[in-house]
Amino acid sequence: MAWGKGLRNIRVVLIMAAFAALLAAVWISSTPGPVPASTPSSTQEPLSLTVEVLDTMPHDPEAYTQGLLWHDGDLYESTGQYGHSTLRRVDPATGEILSSRALSPNLFGEGVARIEDRLIQLTWRSGTALVWDREKLAELSRLRYAGEGWGLCFDGRYLVMSDGSSVLTFRDPDTFQIMREVEVLLRDGAVGRLNELECLEGWVFANVYTTDWIVQIDPQSGRVGSVIDASGLLSQEESRGADVLNGIAYDRDQQVFYLTGKLWPKLFAVRFVSGEGD
Repeated sequence: MAWGKGLRNIRVVLIMAAFAALLAAVWISSTPGPVPASTPSSTQEPLSLTVEVLDTMPHDPEAYTQGLLWHDGDLYESTGQYGHSTLRRVDPATGEILSSRALSPNLFGEGVARIEDRLIQLTWRSGTALVWDREKLAELSRLRYAGEGWGLCFDGRYLVMSDGSSVLTFRDPDTFQIMREVEVLLRDGAVGRLNELECLEGWVFANVYTTDWIVQIDPQSGRVGSVIDASGLLSQEESRGADVLNGIAYDRDQQVFYLTGKLWPKLFAVRFVSGEGD
């Protein structure tokens, strides 16, 4: 999100502290793998996972990454900031920008999702979703919505959208009409500040804004099935010029997740595996 979203205010600190307290009670599973085998119940403890880095690739350090998706060998990336927002196609291996389109200066780019040959790109506070031709990166139309736009993914039926709260909204992919909503819960507490999303195999992965945590969500119940600790990807020196984690894409060919962040100089190919203690 924008620089002025309260990164340093007391409210964010309290939210992060409460979330950390919930994580402290998470059971560490001995079962490896990116996707838990069973749907979590109200009494089942979420898995505690971490990231195994398989490869490191260059990433544009000036890209204020807001949304990331993989398709057919390329990454599609939405970048933010007023006057600097873009939609771009990127070679994940080299970081080369293959094509790019700038948004109007009054639009702040956010999450992006693919539906067949269309890309749907959210904007932050404009209530506008841009519909693009995937091949040409040419704008086709616009959709309207109320409230803020943060993350977006397509589950094969609905567009799943976050707005920085603890609620995921499921929208009709053609009209953007709200079909249903679900609150995301970790044990007995709501998980707020849900941001960038990735839909995969009946789950929704979301990074929790201002943290290095990714949560794996059952979209039917809203229950968190696993919590992934993605901290430590950047070195201390690299972190000085970077902002927060924000970018999740799944490469179906390689069966790996790509992770990056706002102003990060690197893109990481990772797997989610069981945490320490197994």
